[in-house]
Amino acid sequence: MNKPITAIAAIIMTGLFAQYATAESIPDWIRNNALWWSQGAISQSDFVSGLQFLIQKNILNVPATQASENKSDQIPEWVKNNAAWWAEGKVTDTEFVNSVQYLMKIGLITVQSSESKTNNSMEKTTSTDSSLEAELQACQEITKAYERLKCEDEVKLKMKVAEYKVNSKIYQVGPITFYYPGAEVEIMSSGQANLNIKILAENTGSNENVILMCTGPSVCNYDVWNGEKAFKYSSTDFTSGQIALNPGVAREINIFFGPNIGYGGTKFEYDSTKDYYFRISEPWGSAEIPLELK
Repeated sequence: MNKPITAIAAIIMTGLFAQYATAESIPDWIRNNALWWSQGAISQSDFVSGLQFLIQKNILNVPATQASENKSDQIPEWVKNNAAWWAEGKVTDTEFVNSVQYLMKIGLITVQSSESKTNNSMEKTTSTDSSLEAELQACQEITKAYERLKCEDEVKLKMKVAEYKVNSKIYQVGPITFYYPGAEVEIMSSGQANLNIKILAENTGSNENVILMCTGPSVCNYDVWNGEKAFKYSSTDFTSGQIALNPGVAREINIFFGPNIGYGGTKFEYDSTKDYYFRISEPWGSAEIPLELK
């Protein structure tokens, strides 16, 4: 994990990280980062790295901006002044976002937002299966709201599964195929390391329902292992402690590792010198999936 990013990314500690879609909803803690940069507490490269991280995570949403031919490797002084004034509440959120757009225009920020990356991945996926797009359009023609939404949700799930299959490493564990797209450790300003694992599980090898069990942090068939210590989850989306996968059915699983919530939970600790694994220990199969954390 890059230190500049850890200094910038004070992510709110939840299993589902908040999404900020407009300039008006920029979280207040980003103002501190702008103030630190304007005061020289962090470097230009640190500030730019932080902005790239925030845009990528959709915490700071900036409209797509085409880089001009006149590029620069230095931030103009007026942008630095703008950041300081914004941190002090003297200019609006929109004016600050305009400054960030300017940095994208001169080529200092080139990262795509998470939404853009998702859309690009979705385009790549649906190009190989245009029938999904046709199905979604057919759903939108349904006049009854409940039936239309149900239809759209089913097709969007198919699209998500297709996206996972394009962008993930595949691990077969007994009758279940796991698709792992990768994960990142995020460090809060308190120093707490947070890890949110999203993984797709699909019943590809059984004609019967397969049960995934996790009834609580201390009694769960899934944890994270660094070769010396096992970390138990802080939150998960297992319903009533289990997920039942019918034959051919896929389900996205979210498991969050962070602070110790009790009930047998474990505070997650990150050491960049160690390798981390997502461990599966089910009666129907076991595996250690390399997380390859950044």
